[in-house]
Amino acid sequence: MPAPSSPFDDPFADLFGKLPDPRGRAGVARAPEGTAPGGATAAHVEDEGEDTATAGESAPEATSPSPSSAPETEPAPPGRPLSRREARRAAAAAARSQASAPPDETPHPRPASASVASESSPSATESSPSAAVGSVSSRVASESAPAASESAPAGSEPAASGPAPRDGEAARPAAPVPAARPAATATLDALFTGEVSTDQVGAPPPPPDRRRRRVGAWVALAVVLALVGGIGVGVAWVWNTYEQPIRAFMGWEEPKDYEEGEATGEALVTILSGDTGGPISQALFDAGVTKTPDAFYDYLIDTRQNPPFQPGVYLLQQKMTSAAALDALLDPAKKQSNTAQLREGLTVEQSLPLLAEGLALPVEEFEAAVANPADYGVAADTLEGWLFPATYTFDPGVTATDVVRTLVDRTVQSLDAAGVPGERREEILTIASIIQREARFEDDFYKVSRVIQNRLAPDNNETNGLLQMDSTAQYGYQEMHDGTVSSSREALEDDNPWNTYRHPGLPVGPIANPGDLAIDAAMHPAEGPWMYFVTVNLDTGETIFTNTGAEHEQAVKQWQQWCADNPDSGC
Repeated sequence: MPAPSSPFDDPFADLFGKLPDPRGRAGVARAPEGTAPGGATAAHVEDEGEDTATAGESAPEATSPSPSSAPETEPAPPGRPLSRREARRAAAAAARSQASAPPDETPHPRPASASVASESSPSATESSPSAAVGSVSSRVASESAPAASESAPAGSEPAASGPAPRDGEAARPAAPVPAARPAATATLDALFTGEVSTDQVGAPPPPPDRRRRRVGAWVALAVVLALVGGIGVGVAWVWNTYEQPIRAFMGWEEPKDYEEGEATGEALVTILSGDTGGPISQALFDAGVTKTPDAFYDYLIDTRQNPPFQPGVYLLQQKMTSAAALDALLDPAKKQSNTAQLREGLTVEQSLPLLAEGLALPVEEFEAAVANPADYGVAADTLEGWLFPATYTFDPGVTATDVVRTLVDRTVQSLDAAGVPGERREEILTIASIIQREARFEDDFYKVSRVIQNRLAPDNNETNGLLQMDSTAQYGYQEMHDGTVSSSREALEDDNPWNTYRHPGLPVGPIANPGDLAIDAAMHPAEGPWMYFVTVNLDTGETIFTNTGAEHEQAVKQWQQWCADNPDSGC
């Protein structure tokens, strides 16, 4: 009869036999040949001269072969897988044995389940999950005999399981067991396309590159910080540029005036001849009386008042309401006698009426007192810049000449304190007077001083030595007292010795009376490359310093926009 076909002749079984064991084991213990699914031995037990029993009848005796059969055959250790070649040889030997056996010794046919279990190989078992996981024959095999991985030392080749050799046949050598493959990491598609081999299928994944992961984490952190920083800078720029409109839109506007009951201390406020609501409102703010520069002026507009203010020095308190400040300025008892106050930035023309009013002396006497500067040791044509700004109180009977001498001596004291050499006094007072008229805050005083020095430098190619200060053009054109900070075209084009738009270098002399801060800034300018500056917010005094003409033009546009949004702010 033809030899039964081996399961290894099946091409799919051959292919799947190369795949790794999903359980990660090198081999699976096989049930001894002839073990039935129910756990009984299905193979016949040969006794000399006796007929073999069927698989079902021999089940109770399957675990212990008869004494007569034990010496004749030495079964291969159970659970040892066969190779394909050995399986074929075993099948062929079984066929020859059946053909040559006597009729009465022909073994009974085995049940299908027992035959499959006895003739299957480790490769076939490994290729089918149903055969490898949960099969009864595998459990019986693992219980009746040690597994290949447990019964043999590492690196040894377990013997193959198969039919016991017939009489006269030598025991077959054990078939080698393939080495354990690592866990599968490749796909079946890669195996079928030839990209990997069966030896490479179970290659473990490479370890993660921790250095690259750390670099990636730092890059991600840098991106986050850059985004957060950019957002912060943008928010800060928007707030600084559009703070007032944002406050108005959101209803976050701060009160312009102090509340009643907050007044404290003392403050002296000077009203000049011809002053109106705008200049007086600024003077009150500068003295600390009102909270904002336009609080008093807005109050006059809202209440529709235009009272006749009298020049003089008035004693008020700090942190007053605009209504209380108005009452004090209209109260004759608040006007100080024998007291004169000159604030920074005033000219001689503005100072003399204040002195006369405060000290109850004719203004003509002060005009005569300042006519000859040499009387006070001043080597200049006028005393412009030499009447130091401060509050003075004199005894009754003082003369105009004594008053002027006191003011000039106070200027010399400030020059000496700043370390100004005697021969540079007029020069420093000229620079300090420009600083006094242009700067708003303490830091700006020293920056404006640096702009002047940079423009006076011999290598200045940006402006060719022209200071281009509006305050000088306004002074020369007598446009300083019109209540605005802008210069008219006529003032900028007028050819007078104070117009620094037309003549390079410093003007011919001071343009106002500077204070201690301006004199010190003229002697000690800040370090920086600035060539331009412009105040872009007259309420807050915010000033932008730039290095090039293009940058300056952008700042000028910002100032123009602010003036358009605030038409009554003195632009």
